[in-house]
Amino acid sequence: MKLSFIKRLEEKNPDYIPAVIYGPGIENNNISINLKEFSQLFSEAGESTLISLESEDGANYFALIHDVQKDPLSGEFIHVDFYQPNLEKKVEVSVPITFTGIAPAVKELGGTLVKNFLEVDVKALPQKLPHSIEVSVAGLNTFDDVVTIKDLIVPEGVEILKDPEEIIALVTEAEKEEELVSVEENVEAVSKIEKKVKEEVEEEAEQE
Repeated sequence: MKLSFIKRLEEKNPDYIPAVIYGPGIENNNISINLKEFSQLFSEAGESTLISLESEDGANYFALIHDVQKDPLSGEFIHVDFYQPNLEKKVEVSVPITFTGIAPAVKELGGTLVKNFLEVDVKALPQKLPHSIEVSVAGLNTFDDVVTIKDLIVPEGVEILKDPEEIIALVTEAEKEEELVSVEENVEAVSKIEKKVKEEVEEEAEQE
């Protein structure tokens, strides 16, 4: 993916936002990037995709989106940090998990899909980093089936930094309406008993 940049603008321009490029072996480079272009790129690349930053004068960087700042009111980007890693050294980043398919235990048994993780930490060379990792929930046929870290399929050279036995997704059984009513009745009964005991204690205290 590519993104063009220009030298840092001295005056504020609504079409551009300030950014900085830094990393091992290079001096910090203060730049400006087009807000609309970056917003589009960020929605597609996220923070785990190596981006080619290019300028009209031929300067070129391969960098990761390291940090973004947004306006608390408008939600628009106001500043971006780009990190240019050593392409020969592995880096650790968080990669989003994309859930695909329909779990039969949800569709046929009326269960609820539980997602324990929405992203996972990985380690790889910058150019090998995946944009996202897909995981199918189509194999969740019963309430006993689970999807674990070891079920994730990642590109060659990508290491997942998590216990392979950790559960990513499962389907839980929805509580039956009568069970919920029973619980509510029990709670109400306990409340009445507690209230009665409290009144008796207060009564005894007054008599003393």
